[in-house]
Amino acid sequence: MNPLDGITVVSLEQAVAAPFATRQLADLGARVIKVERPGPGDFARGYDETVKGMSSHFVWLNRSKESVALDLKSPQGQEAITALAREADVFVQNLAPGAAERLGLGAEALRAANPRLVHVSISGYGPGGPYTTKKAYDLLVQCEAGLVSITGTEDEPSKVGISVADIAAGMYAYTGVLTALFQRERSGEGATLEVSMLEALAEWMGFPLNYSLYGGSDPRRSGAKHAAIAPYGPFHCGDGQQVFLGIQNEREWATFCDRVLGNLALATDPRFERNSLRVENSAELTDEIEQAFASLTAEQAAARLEEVGIANALLRDLAGLAAHPQLEARDRWVDYESPVGRLRALIPPATLQGSTPVMGPIPEVGEHTDQILAELGLAPATGGTP
Repeated sequence: MNPLDGITVVSLEQAVAAPFATRQLADLGARVIKVERPGPGDFARGYDETVKGMSSHFVWLNRSKESVALDLKSPQGQEAITALAREADVFVQNLAPGAAERLGLGAEALRAANPRLVHVSISGYGPGGPYTTKKAYDLLVQCEAGLVSITGTEDEPSKVGISVADIAAGMYAYTGVLTALFQRERSGEGATLEVSMLEALAEWMGFPLNYSLYGGSDPRRSGAKHAAIAPYGPFHCGDGQQVFLGIQNEREWATFCDRVLGNLALATDPRFERNSLRVENSAELTDEIEQAFASLTAEQAAARLEEVGIANALLRDLAGLAAHPQLEARDRWVDYESPVGRLRALIPPATLQGSTPVMGPIPEVGEHTDQILAELGLAPATGGTP
């Protein structure tokens, strides 16, 4: 048995944020009915063709779902989506601002017909305010949330390499649904949730925001280093490779100087005797560390760090992640079905003892339309999609 067995989610979704939220619900056992446009479906299906002809984004976000293709501007499509929402436990949408309301699919209308419904709207900037209708792609929200300003090198800002604003919004939608369902068990009432990408990502900006508000300046861009902790980040070794390490306190700093660098005097050097001074003199600190590492390979340096309990890592590429020995040892990979054959994916990170994630197939556009319309007592889509 899965935690969300018996819960039905209807999701009028596209791109990343909403599909990420609903895929996690599906992996926990919820029945997720994905409503797509007839023909092309979710436009994320066309982002690329790298997974045996399928989009890498779509593959990641849409397993374990059923797909219904509906023309929501037609009377038949309107009837079908309304019937689906009446029977649902959760309704999720991330259409353009105001679009759900114009279609009669806003929270007020749907919850009037189904008071136990958990209605979730995901948007770029949230309703109300001057940015309500502003287009909100992930890069643009990263800029508006200040993330790009603190990411990158001293010379050039950079976005984060994954869709972090979408992911943040999807995570808050997912956890918000779980919270609302728990609340419903107590009250019998559904809920209306609104999640904006800006507000989700702004929450994740808590450290730099506090640093700036109370410190009087923004954390400086520091590449793979840390703006407020040193040593922390990459250091070159004698083989031209880098080892990454992080020192969290003065006890570790003394151990690092003595047992890794072989120079205990550095621990009390006036330039480095506390963390704020090490940050201030980070260039000189890096020189000292890299001189000591010049006689070691990156793997040797990592082994020495590990031996004395200093946090460390080697830089892995994505092939290295796919072959990571820890993921293999913990049996985190499973195969699942798709329209292009069997694929391999990681088990969701939150694992409940005694429950197995669903990890079901990826649907074709409209693959389940006739079946689900029949369940609702509506005419099948023979001769054209509703």
